[in-house]
Amino acid sequence: MTWSFIIANLVVLALTFIVFHYLNNLNKDIESITVKSNRVALLTDEIRISAVSLLKYQRRILTNKPTPQQVDKIINLCEGFTSQLHTLDSLYQNPDAKKVVGQMLSYVDSLKLVLSKGALFNRGGMGMTTIGELSDKILDSFSEFQDIQYFETVERDKKIKKIISETKRHMMIVLIIGFLFTIILALVIPGKIALPFKKIKDAIRELQDCNFDVSIYYSQDDEIGEIAREMNKMIHSFKVFEELRADRISVENRKFDALANLVRRPVLVANANGSLIYLNNQTYSLLQVQSEDVIGKEMAETLVPGCIVETFELALKRRSKIENNEIKILAKHQEDESEEKEKELNLVEEEGVEVPEGEEEEEKEPEYIYEGYANVIPIRGKESSLDYYLMVLSKEVFS
Repeated sequence: MTWSFIIANLVVLALTFIVFHYLNNLNKDIESITVKSNRVALLTDEIRISAVSLLKYQRRILTNKPTPQQVDKIINLCEGFTSQLHTLDSLYQNPDAKKVVGQMLSYVDSLKLVLSKGALFNRGGMGMTTIGELSDKILDSFSEFQDIQYFETVERDKKIKKIISETKRHMMIVLIIGFLFTIILALVIPGKIALPFKKIKDAIRELQDCNFDVSIYYSQDDEIGEIAREMNKMIHSFKVFEELRADRISVENRKFDALANLVRRPVLVANANGSLIYLNNQTYSLLQVQSEDVIGKEMAETLVPGCIVETFELALKRRSKIENNEIKILAKHQEDESEEKEKELNLVEEEGVEVPEGEEEEEKEPEYIYEGYANVIPIRGKESSLDYYLMVLSKEVFS
C-alpha cells in the first residue's frame, strides 16, 4: 500500500513538473517576444519623434536663413537619431529591416556632413537642396521600415499563436499519458488491495457464523500482510477459546446430568423459547420417549404431557417461579382411548347423530402413571434469550 501511494504521488509530481515546465517555457518565450517587441515599438516611437523633429527644423532652415543654433540643433538630432538606429539595428535579424536601417543611417550621416557649418555656408543654395533631398529620403526609408515592422508584428503574432498551440499540444499529450497511466494504476493497485481485503471480509463472515476453521492466506510483507497475520492469530485464539468453552460446557453438562440423575426425581430443562434442552433418565423412563423426539423441539410439538407443557408455558409467561403446580400424567393407553373417544364425539357432533342410550359405555376412572407436583425455577441469564427454566417433579408438596 505504501508503494502504491508513493507511485501515485510520483505520478502526480511528474505531471505537475512537466505541466509547470511547459507553462514556464511558454511564459519565457512570450515574455522574450513581448519585451523585444516593446523595445522595438519604443525605439520606433523615438525614431518617429526624431524624424518629425528633424523634418520640422529642416523646413525652418529651408524657409528662413539658417542660424548656427538651428544647425547645431539639427546636428544633435542627427547624432541621437544615429544612436537610435544603431540600437534598432541590433534588435533585428531580418535582412530587409537591417538594410532599411542601414540606409537611414547613411542618409543621416550624409545629412550631418551637409549640415556642417563649412559645407552649408560655402555651398549656398545647393546645400539647402541637398538637405531637403536627404530629409525626404530619411522619411521614405522610415515609411519603408514601418511597413517591414508591420509584417514583423504579424509574424510575431503568428509565432506567439504557434508557441501557444505547440504548448497546448504537448500538455495534452502529457495529460493523456498521465490519464492512461492513472487508469493502469486504477486497474492494478485496487486489485492488489481489494483482493486481500475481500479475503479478510470473507474470514470475518465465517467468524460471524462461528466457523473458526478459517485462515487468511496473504504472503506479502506489507500493512495488509500484518493485518492478515494478526487476524490469523485472533482466529486461532478464538478457536482455542471455543474448544476450551466446548470442553467446559461438556464437563458442566456431565456434572449437571450426574446431579440430575442423583436427585431420583424427573427433571426437565427448557429455554426461553419453550424448547426442551434436557431430560434426566427418570423423565425418559416416565414419559417413554427418546432424546431425538424431544431435545431441541418445542414442547407442544412433542409427546410431553399437556400438564407439563401448560406449567412451562405459565412460567414463561410470568417469567417467574412456579411452585407446587398439580401434575397428573395419564397412562399411555388411557391417552389413546381418550383421544379416540374425543374423535368419536367430534364426529357425532359434526354429523348430528344421537348415540343410543344402551350403546353408551360406562366411563372408567382415569389411570394415572404419575400424580404429583411440579416446581419450575427460572435460571436467569444476562439476556432474555439466555434464560432457562428448570422443572422438578415431586410427589410431595415443597414447603
